Amino acid sequence: MPADTVFDKEALFSELSIENWIMPAVYAGHISQVVWLHPPWAQQISEGKHHFLIGKDISTTTIRVTGTDHYFLSDGLYVPADQLENQKPLNLHVILINPTEASNSQEENGDVASAKRLKLNTDDTASTASASSSVATGDLDHSTPSLKKKEMQNANAQNKAETLSECSASSSLRNSKCPIKEIVEDVCQVLQKGDAYVLDIDLDFFSVKNPFKEMYTQTEYELLQELYSFKKPHRNATEEGLLDCVENRVHQLEDLEAAFADLCDNDDEETLQKWALYPGMKPLVQLVHSLKTRMESPDYEMVHQAGLTCDYMELPHHVSTEEEIEGLIQSIKVLLKDMPKPTLVTVARSSLDDYCPSEQVDIIQEKVLNLLGSVYGTLDVHLDYSSTSSSL
Repeated sequence: MPADTVFDKEALFSELSIENWIMPAVYAGHISQVVWLHPPWAQQISEGKHHFLIGKDISTTTIRVTGTDHYFLSDGLYVPADQLENQKPLNLHVILINPTEASNSQEENGDVASAKRLKLNTDDTASTASASSSVATGDLDHSTPSLKKKEMQNANAQNKAETLSECSASSSLRNSKCPIKEIVEDVCQVLQKGDAYVLDIDLDFFSVKNPFKEMYTQTEYELLQELYSFKKPHRNATEEGLLDCVENRVHQLEDLEAAFADLCDNDDEETLQKWALYPGMKPLVQLVHSLKTRMESPDYEMVHQAGLTCDYMELPHHVSTEEEIEGLIQSIKVLLKDMPKPTLVTVARSSLDDYCPSEQVDIIQEKVLNLLGSVYGTLDVHLDYSSTSSSL
């Protein structure tokens, strides 16, 4: 997206959906801190503190970042700082939330609630009059599957938050659980930097499916993984190495997008064999043949969107037990009871696209609303979902 689109409200709204609203909000100066609270099965971004810049790439005029996590490299978003105009800092904290064990949850004496992606919005008043933060709980979807886009086009305004303590990062390495009270301290330290934040909850924080695994056969999914695999840079890659990595990735994705666009127009054998000659595209032949044996006319745009989720890591897939859902709700309750009251709470159901299992979403939603009511009192709830949308 051109960076200047951020300052054209109507154009911006038409470009945003649930998986891409954060970077534009940071670039616009609304958010400078983000806390992502994630369940054990969602590992898209490494735990700990991430500090980087977001700005306008002087060569492409699009929004880019200086973050070097695989999350950003695999999307081709990295550029060096000297290539960015209108730089905005972002402090991203990634914290693991484990389910509270049954014995402990009884001690907490609380209602059950559910949350997947807690996004908090806080204002950083230390350096500016009003900069914001956000805390999010859940599975961070870093790709842009159109399935997700269609369902979440009404994406809630969600924002970013800052850095967290090493407790969460070290806890995963020690394979021990960081006490929820320490996590509360981490989050509160971030929130102290401002006076407003948005708490964003995605219900697939509690239970999540990778819908593409049900849409395609195991062989087809493995072929997608092979086609879209991301070649990671060396561990201590130089700036030049990172730029080469991103350039190769961008070319790879551009070729795949063009190939599937071509197949949308004509998926005959001649077209297929033409693309199979491109580097790394040989699995395309077997994939298309398999799809055509099962479907009269495959949705190649959807196939491409599914492929975009197959880079350095699979999408989270963990259908939780009732005990796991209850445990996560108890953990979130302990967290929210000791945190300042949010300015706004947004909830995404993520159910129409099957990210949150359809058979569980209403139960989880009820638990979440009960939890929020027990912590904050009477709620002013606006139900904004219908057959074509899934936000709450």
